[in-house]
Amino acid sequence: MSRRHGARTRKLGAIIVPSAGRGPARSLRSVASETAGRRSRARVSDVAAAAGVSQTTVSHALSGARAVNAETRERILSVARELGYVPDRVASGLRRRRTGVVGLIGDDLATTPFAGRIIEGARRAGLEHDVLLMVAESGGDANAERDLVERFLAQRVDGLLIARMYHQRVDRPAVPEDFPVVLVDAAPERGWNVDAVVPDEAQIATLACDRLAREGHREIAYVGTVDESRAARGRLIGVRSALGDVGIALGEGRLAFCASDAVGGRQAGAELLDQDVPPTAIICFNDQIAMGVMQAAARRGVLVPSGLSIIGIDDLHPVADALDPALTTIALPHAEMGRWGMDRLLERIDGTPPPVEEGPHLLRGWLVERESVAPPPGR
Repeated sequence: MSRRHGARTRKLGAIIVPSAGRGPARSLRSVASETAGRRSRARVSDVAAAAGVSQTTVSHALSGARAVNAETRERILSVARELGYVPDRVASGLRRRRTGVVGLIGDDLATTPFAGRIIEGARRAGLEHDVLLMVAESGGDANAERDLVERFLAQRVDGLLIARMYHQRVDRPAVPEDFPVVLVDAAPERGWNVDAVVPDEAQIATLACDRLAREGHREIAYVGTVDESRAARGRLIGVRSALGDVGIALGEGRLAFCASDAVGGRQAGAELLDQDVPPTAIICFNDQIAMGVMQAAARRGVLVPSGLSIIGIDDLHPVADALDPALTTIALPHAEMGRWGMDRLLERIDGTPPPVEEGPHLLRGWLVERESVAPPPGR
């Protein structure tokens, strides 16, 4: 037996457990054996007995609610792991009037490749604060979404993330006035003062335009989507503005609209490439349209990028990196939006948020350089 800081200690395997003046600490084997004999789940009292500290100290060390000596805290955590202790979230939630669970409702989670990034960003941010994420999908059905909101409220989640898989406007849900809500990749209806985060569509469009202008392109076209959304409007406005800043006009012969898929891209690509003076570069609303434009070019014997440069938006896997040549594109901040949304929601739940911003919070995209951009022919 040794002495340290005036407290008696006893070596239990690889763990040194001081008695802290509360009588000899009991061995982990002894406590674990008793725990297994009477029930399957270890309690705070078991951890306290094996660590030689009070139950209050164990609670503070595990919850982080109050400061505990670093060495003592590490010893308690080690003992808790050895005993297989798992906090009773229901009991702690009743004490704190929280469940430690946040809900996320998305419109098309199962069929949208970006959904996983949003969920992952929110999930990681939540786990850093010991908060679990519960995810549900409405399928884009307004009635289904209302039902899910009611179900989450019935489950007493601490707050709610409402996410869209592309930037669009969201109606206010039927929740109490003080219930924490944050929108992800979505903007609120007019008059609803709520936290929201979206991609910076103008900055994203500017990145694409600047990349082509640096290569010397002047005959630049844009293929937009026929879908009505804030993303569609924002990217078109951004492209017009960015090209205008370098003296390039986006006239009728340099603008096409189509469905947001490869079929639409092939049709729009044919429309632009069959002109007497075709563009030397095309910016596409998304990577799927860009894939169709690339196919339209191949059908006409136009080589990418030597005969035509193409830039997408999304960084959609496995499309963008699997194309030949691989697609240069602008990545959207999906994981970053999920993290921002969860962080802001937890601030709302804790009662320590900054004021709601005027308009959604904007997150920047970034250029993913691959193989589909080169100088225009003849340069």
